[in-house]
Amino acid sequence: MLTKKQEKLIRSLSTVKGRQESGLCLVEGRKNIEMASRHILYTFTDKDTKNFKSLVTAKTPQNIAGVAKIPEWCVEDIAKFSLVVLLDGVQDPGNVGTIFRLCLGFDASVVLVESADPASPKVIRSSAGTMFHVPYIKINRKQAEEFLQDLNRRIYRLERAEGSLICNFDTMKAISKDKIVLIAGSEGSGIMIDVKGESISILHSPKLESLNVSVALGIFMNFYYLYRQS
Repeated sequence: MLTKKQEKLIRSLSTVKGRQESGLCLVEGRKNIEMASRHILYTFTDKDTKNFKSLVTAKTPQNIAGVAKIPEWCVEDIAKFSLVVLLDGVQDPGNVGTIFRLCLGFDASVVLVESADPASPKVIRSSAGTMFHVPYIKINRKQAEEFLQDLNRRIYRLERAEGSLICNFDTMKAISKDKIVLIAGSEGSGIMIDVKGESISILHSPKLESLNVSVALGIFMNFYYLYRQS
């Protein structure tokens, strides 16, 4: 059975402050718990507490949840990957979670600039637990320029801009020869950090105003991954 102290802690994990103070996060669902296995401290079900539904955040919760240590990564972990995805102000948990899945599938690491917290229950669920396996760090916009200078890689900005490169076979074959940083912003605000890089865009029908950020990233990352493997 959960103690009152444990229930208080679990409730706090739905907030950024609670996660920061404890270094812990809430993991909901058996599959996500399996993905987080080495980070899990303990699990609980509705047999362990009558307050199960109020402790978890999913509208239709599975009958198991757990408390896990938040993964800790460093810049060296990020730099091991040929592709570093930098998310600038991507606040939607669903997008951030999906991008973590893409990064696991296409061998990339993540830098989050004032974006949704990877340790939030919503991001963990939408990432299907992959945020426990993809190296990431969180920085603010003031730190971003220095970080990118230290990383010393070619920078690409995923955006529609005059004279931008088009993401196609020839372009991506050339790009994939280098270790790179790919910057992506939110659909509403775009890229806000003032960092120079070559713009690249995904060609699509004019009937659609813009692609979802995770969809656009998925197209780019698939090309990059395929050419790196060839």
